[in-house]
Amino acid sequence: MEINRTFDIVGNMLANYPKKDALAVKRNGQWETFSTAEYRENVDNFSYGLMAMGVKKRDKIFTISNNRPEWNMMDMGMSQVGAVHVPVYPNNSDDEYLHILSHSDARYVIVSSAVFYEKIAPLVAQTPTVEKVFTIDQVGGAANWTEILKLGKENKNPELLKAVSAAITADDLVSIIYTSGTTGRSKGVMLSHKNFMSNVKASIHLLPVDHTGRFLSFLPLCHVFERMVNYLLQLQGVSVYYAESTETIGDNLREVNPDGFAAVPRVIEKLYDKLLLKGKELSGIKRALFFWAVDLGLKYELNGANGAFYEFKRKIADKLIFSKWRVALGGNVKVVISGGAALQPRLARVFCCAGLPIQEGYGLTETSPVIAVNHAQWPNMRFGTVGPVLENVEVKIAEDGEILMKGPSLMMGYYKDTEKTAEVVDSEGWFHTGDIGELQDRNILKITDRKKEIFKLSTGKYVAPQVIENIFKESQFIEQIMVVGSDEKFTAAIICPSFHFLNGWAFLHQVKYRDTKALIKHPKVIDRFKEEVDRINQKLNPHEQIKHFELTCTEWTPETGELSPTLKLRRNVVKNKYRVLFDRIYGYTDADGHLQTPQPNPEFSAE
Repeated sequence: MEINRTFDIVGNMLANYPKKDALAVKRNGQWETFSTAEYRENVDNFSYGLMAMGVKKRDKIFTISNNRPEWNMMDMGMSQVGAVHVPVYPNNSDDEYLHILSHSDARYVIVSSAVFYEKIAPLVAQTPTVEKVFTIDQVGGAANWTEILKLGKENKNPELLKAVSAAITADDLVSIIYTSGTTGRSKGVMLSHKNFMSNVKASIHLLPVDHTGRFLSFLPLCHVFERMVNYLLQLQGVSVYYAESTETIGDNLREVNPDGFAAVPRVIEKLYDKLLLKGKELSGIKRALFFWAVDLGLKYELNGANGAFYEFKRKIADKLIFSKWRVALGGNVKVVISGGAALQPRLARVFCCAGLPIQEGYGLTETSPVIAVNHAQWPNMRFGTVGPVLENVEVKIAEDGEILMKGPSLMMGYYKDTEKTAEVVDSEGWFHTGDIGELQDRNILKITDRKKEIFKLSTGKYVAPQVIENIFKESQFIEQIMVVGSDEKFTAAIICPSFHFLNGWAFLHQVKYRDTKALIKHPKVIDRFKEEVDRINQKLNPHEQIKHFELTCTEWTPETGELSPTLKLRRNVVKNKYRVLFDRIYGYTDADGHLQTPQPNPEFSAE
């Protein structure tokens, strides 16, 4: 059968990979599974229900939900009748919800829980286009999504559904995904069936897992990265298990024993930190062996490039240490797919050395999303790169270093915004990614920075902040960092400490403090951060080195605004929120509060 539209995936699953656990989720302490046949039945009943409600092609349905099998049933049920799915992040602000509800012309709203119902109900009252709100969980006083299923069962019309589905082409709009953005209002990226399916088909041969495997899913399905992986897994017939939450990933990995999972770099960093913490709890020879193995992993090169003696030592490290890492992650992981942000090469090295290969990819919401991805093995896997460009995608590097892309996965445009669309897609059809990079042999792509984020010091030297930030985030003391210095004499930074690690360090070093504000002002803490910054500065060119930094006393999260829902740094938010820290860095005040001219000396302080 031809698979050109997203909902064709379900028919393919039933025809070729029927199983008892096509989809699964853990609820109330138990794993609940849905067979392929149950999946198909729910999708069709949802479609019948929508048609009975009068839903037509291009009608918009707005959803807020955590990862669960019902998300797929609704998504596929919508696409079968031509409705447009508008999935939204659970941690958006009310203002952003209101913007998307209104801008998308949403006709119906479906939310997963009472929390979201209470949040969205007053906003829906301000949105005339919305006819009704449904919930997935049972919520008192609210209509439930099972009402749509029941309506569908009572109004089954297979011939009509077949005719409606047959009229849907690969070029039809299937979803509008509002990019979280790091500045300004989010834009609605219009993606067609062809956009998604061309990306899935071009990537599927790179997945080292077949229909007998399982995947654990925990990244938000409303994000284009996890959604595309979700489609790819289902097309391959892989069982998809949805984790309870990001906090239970470790437990769920050991329960499900998956063949793989997709993650953003921050999740991989936290897994690595937890493994290191276990090592630090050891003593004597066991501790020494653990960190000997870690050091070996950090020096790992592909294709046996380190020589036979290194590979001999690696076998010993694998037997004694790395085999235990694999057990901690379920014992069966064949691949970790990394996307959404740049992965630190050291993490790719050490995990690959440990028999946990990471396939890092790159793309944007506008490209559905994959442009390039590392393969499972050398020579098409290279640390510090995002791998070869997909075969059905064209990439060229502009004169200023910007990555330009063309291909069937390129979006239809921004919803209701031809002007913004024209700003990123030029007259020749090339999409301007806003990223700076280079093409290496085998069409392997390497990302160096964001075009808009590179800044120039007053000395005329250019600084690429993301590169520097990734190096500094290798420190266990640093959770997040924002490098600054545009038009200034020297490079500086605002640092958000890793408070979990810092609290442990403070306890060991008998640092007494009342709260985090007092902690970051403690002389011992400031001195330790100065030592850490000095150490990392040695890896950088003189003009890139952090000459002054400030510490923040609160964590940066999507909820507090410094990070986007996909954990990208919102630079404008950080600048505005910590304006006083920037003034200290580039306009010091004396005891009387008068501004003084800053000197490019390594002075350090805290919020």
